Amino acid sequence: MTQALFRDDAYRTETEATVMSAEARGVALDRTVFYPQGGGQSGDRGALIFEGGSPMAVVNTVYDVDRATILHVPADGAALPPPGARVIARIDWGLRFKRMRAHTALHLLSVVLPYPVTGGSVGDAEGRLDFDSGEAVIDKAEVERRLNELIALDAAVSHRWIADAELEANPGLIKTMSVKPPMGTGHVRLIAIEGLDLQPCGGTHVARTGEIGYASVTGIEKKGKINRRVRIALASA
Repeated sequence: MTQALFRDDAYRTETEATVMSAEARGVALDRTVFYPQGGGQSGDRGALIFEGGSPMAVVNTVYDVDRATILHVPADGAALPPPGARVIARIDWGLRFKRMRAHTALHLLSVVLPYPVTGGSVGDAEGRLDFDSGEAVIDKAEVERRLNELIALDAAVSHRWIADAELEANPGLIKTMSVKPPMGTGHVRLIAIEGLDLQPCGGTHVARTGEIGYASVTGIEKKGKINRRVRIALASA
């Protein structure tokens, strides 16, 4: 089992760790700052640095089949650290921060457009959500204006944990119809944007909405009779 340090501190960029196993499909560590692919957010990239070898480039991060172990996927042909070795796991911070900003912006987008979310994707300073909005007319300029008003509030973003049973008793917290909340361990992580939003999420987020920067609505696409895809892009930080 890998200790997921990113869940409590998304700003931590590196950690010392011990290699539990090392294969071409991935290197498992006892602890990591690397976010594994899931919930619409891509896995982190970066490097594992170990004594006696060149840094091993990590091109993706994924969960192993047990969903408890995190695998750091090496670049093709990269030398692997041996099991038991001590390494420094270091993420590509620039990439992580872009995704943190985008993920938090999408939470705010779900506040602006309070419809069931049927899909989504967190990109590098961009992203999209799909909404079952019915017959509602979604005005691009108005969504952008309201979204940036929320960002400008510089609201605090925090997390807390609740029991699976508590979430099951409060289904209204779940906005996403296509992605199930990260349940199964007995507790669920909630992301709170002060005064604005509360929903289960295992992804990485900024500490205040002001860090997101200006968000542009770059497109609204019709994906079905009642479904609309809304895309956003963020200005450079």
